[in-house]
Amino acid sequence: MRIVDVKTYVVGNRWKNWTFVRVETDEGIHGVGEGSLNAFATTVETAIQELRDRYIGIDPFDIELLMQRMVRDVSSRGHIQMAAVAAIEVACWDIMGKATGLPVHKLMGGRIRDRVRVYANGWYQTERTPDGFAALAVGVAARGFTALKFDPFGAAWRVTDLADEDLAIEIVAAVREAVGPHVDILIEGHNRFSVSTALRIADRLAEYRPAWFEEPVNYQQPASIIEVARRSPVPVATGEDFTSIHQFADLLRHDVIHIVQPEPLFLGLWQTRAIASMADAHLAVVAPHNAQGPVCSAISLQLGACIPNFYVQESFDEFNDDWTSEIVDHPVRQVDGYVEVNDRPGLGIELDWERLDQYPYAPTNRIMLFQDGWEQRRAEE
Repeated sequence: MRIVDVKTYVVGNRWKNWTFVRVETDEGIHGVGEGSLNAFATTVETAIQELRDRYIGIDPFDIELLMQRMVRDVSSRGHIQMAAVAAIEVACWDIMGKATGLPVHKLMGGRIRDRVRVYANGWYQTERTPDGFAALAVGVAARGFTALKFDPFGAAWRVTDLADEDLAIEIVAAVREAVGPHVDILIEGHNRFSVSTALRIADRLAEYRPAWFEEPVNYQQPASIIEVARRSPVPVATGEDFTSIHQFADLLRHDVIHIVQPEPLFLGLWQTRAIASMADAHLAVVAPHNAQGPVCSAISLQLGACIPNFYVQESFDEFNDDWTSEIVDHPVRQVDGYVEVNDRPGLGIELDWERLDQYPYAPTNRIMLFQDGWEQRRAEE
């Protein structure tokens, strides 16, 4: 079997354009992949085509060769390139599953659980007030979620003024009171703070027992996030922006961060699974980043099914526009805070390819995390 063609589709989800691929083979089997990247959907699409000579003619079962040709041989690595690479690599796993009649999780070690726990994200599309967040949090818990994540920090960057910091803590307190003591709350930092600011905020968060404080400082300064993790009373989670197993190896060797968040759309399925094994050697757990489209949700489900040290999976799906679940034949849906593992071949989904052009790309479909009101996920005017 050989790859003979790749088609790309950019779909205009209002808060982040999605980039999908369809990898065709000479045996008539095709694979579904995704390479979504905030603000760079068409740039990734171009990168997929520019790498064309690296994957055309390759057997989709030869994942290691494919990765060497698209990464090592090109002698570069960055978010745009790796999003393009992962889109192709994921589609190849989908092809392998369809060719063998097996789900991807069977090809990556086999199912070890029948359902995968998920946490809600994207639910807090409201004014930045304690009452606004609390009212929506009640609704999230009523849907069955046992965990939810949110960023209460507005447009803060590096430092905060005291009033704004107090507001953020009041939002956390309101959400905790709204959902009760046994629903996990996960606090998103979005790389916002300096070390000193992050530590002060972590001390204030501890009272509300968050399951983690995510990316409180910039991931490009490993020493900074290690320092915060070592001194914070709240567990620190990170890794969504990493593009290689080497970055995770450097992070884990300090043995102070025990929640890692690999992004399958930067790493692909194979390297994400390898990172989970690396994390296991350091007694760490894995919570894959999944802030993209419905294909990424299916990818995360396959990983959650087969990773022994899996923790929890991110889920935006219920808080997107209705059509976003209608473009896929078996959307990933949670029930009582979990999604069921299935045995459909490959990723277990298929896109409605003919319908995708009904939702065109728009350059304003992006999240700008340091602008007031970004939480409401409105496209820019």
